[in-house]
Amino acid sequence: MELIKYIINNSTKFVESGGFIMGFLLVFIESFIPLLPLSVFVALNVNAFGFLLGLLLSWSATCLGSYLCYRFFNYISYYFNKIKFIKRFNKNIEKIENIKFSELVLILTLPFTPSFLINILCGITHMKIKKFVFSILIGKFFTVLFWGYIGKSVIKSVTNINSLIYILITLIISYIISKIISKKINIE
Repeated sequence: MELIKYIINNSTKFVESGGFIMGFLLVFIESFIPLLPLSVFVALNVNAFGFLLGLLLSWSATCLGSYLCYRFFNYISYYFNKIKFIKRFNKNIEKIENIKFSELVLILTLPFTPSFLINILCGITHMKIKKFVFSILIGKFFTVLFWGYIGKSVIKSVTNINSLIYILITLIISYIISKIISKKINIE
C-alpha cells in the first residue's frame, strides 16, 4: 500500500512540476494513443491542480484531442474510400454514421469506452462535425467528471454504493442533456 502511495505522490509531483501544460498534454496525447489511460491522467490532474481546475484542464484537453483525431481520420478517409477493401464496409459505416446523437453521447459517457476508436469511426464515416463536437463536449464532460471523482479515492469509490449510484445518475443526466441539445440545435 505504501508503494502505491509513493507512486501516486511522485506522479502527482511530476505533473505539478510541469504545470498546466504537462497536465494538458498528457490528456491530449491520450486521444491519439489508445494504450494510455485517461483515468490515470485525469486523476493526476485532479490531485495536482484541485478538483475543479483538474477537471476543466482534462476536459478541454480530451475534447480538443478527440476533435483533432476525428478531423485527421476524416481527412485521410477520402483517400481510403477509393480502395475496394474499404467499399465492402460501406453498409456498416452507414450504421455508424446514422447513429443517433443521444446514443453517441451515451457511448462516449461510458468510462470504459475506447474513445480513440469512436474518434476514428466518426471521422471515417464523415459524421457531421456539429454532431460529433457536441457529443464529445457532453460525453467527455461526464467521463472526465467520473474519472476525477473516482481518482480521488479509487478503492473507496469502487466498493462504495454511492459511487455506483453516482455513475447511474451521471449516465441519466448526460442522456437527458443530449436529448435537449439535440432538439434545440437540430443535430439529428
